Amino acid sequence: MRLLGGLLLAAVLVAVAVVGWGAWGWYGASTVGKETSFIVPSGAALSSVADKLEDEGLIASAETFTLRAKLLGSDAPIKAGEFLIPAGASGSAILAKLQSNDVVRRFVTIPEGMPSILVHEKLMAEPLLTGEIAVPAEGSVLPESYDFERGESRQAVLDRMQAAMTRALAEEWEKRGPNIAVSTPREALILAGIVEKETGVPEERTKVAGLYSNRLRQGIMLQADPTIIYPITKGKPLGRRIRQSEIAAINDYNTYSMLGLPKAPITNPGRASIAAVLNPAKTSALYMVADGKGGHAFADTLAEHNANVEKWYALRRERGEM
Repeated sequence: MRLLGGLLLAAVLVAVAVVGWGAWGWYGASTVGKETSFIVPSGAALSSVADKLEDEGLIASAETFTLRAKLLGSDAPIKAGEFLIPAGASGSAILAKLQSNDVVRRFVTIPEGMPSILVHEKLMAEPLLTGEIAVPAEGSVLPESYDFERGESRQAVLDRMQAAMTRALAEEWEKRGPNIAVSTPREALILAGIVEKETGVPEERTKVAGLYSNRLRQGIMLQADPTIIYPITKGKPLGRRIRQSEIAAINDYNTYSMLGLPKAPITNPGRASIAAVLNPAKTSALYMVADGKGGHAFADTLAEHNANVEKWYALRRERGEM
């Protein structure tokens, strides 16, 4: 009887020890010394993730981690993506992290007015993205900040950027006003690119859009300097003054030598510039020139415009720019 009692006690003690070993190894702090990035490949199973955790020094044993996860952990699926494993994270905490939606998100920002050739360079220069992409069609990318995961394809990110522009253009077209000078969303996009390039002052956008809308309606050449530059640099900065030969050049973009809109966008306009073109200010302005303060001086007549130009030239001479 005593022997049976002793065996029962021993069994209980062993069971307690096993449970204690399992619980401590599962819930106790690990020896991970610092926050560490860990990537779960798409479609990875628990066993392969455990092997990867062991290989990267985040757990002591893949076998025991897998066993404890099955006995003590949640049966929720492991998510793919990049996770940050905290210093000292227990096995339980690591599994919970990998089953959560707490995936590391990174961002790439496309500023308003960035041409597609520079969008391409920016995406290709991001080392955490993968794969090759072609230069996207001009005007097809909506300037915004986009999140991405480490290892995601550049094409997938670009697809989101282009889908965002498609949605934005459609939404703004639905809100268009009655006094627009464009007939289609495509024309709105082209004119918005000119507005985007012509002013960096948010408060001016609708007035600049109104000015160019007036010119389109009245059959006056738009005479927008950025349309001269685009065929030369594909939207990159020219880095010098425009030459007379370039002003006179005949092509599908130069609005100094053609009536109407260029054949295609000259940049990727932001949503605000698209909205400005589709709800332009009611103005009689037909001319504008820099005012020396970052904005423009607007004029209804050529005489007024010439006077504004003289003020601008005088200011530039004063600054030593001429």
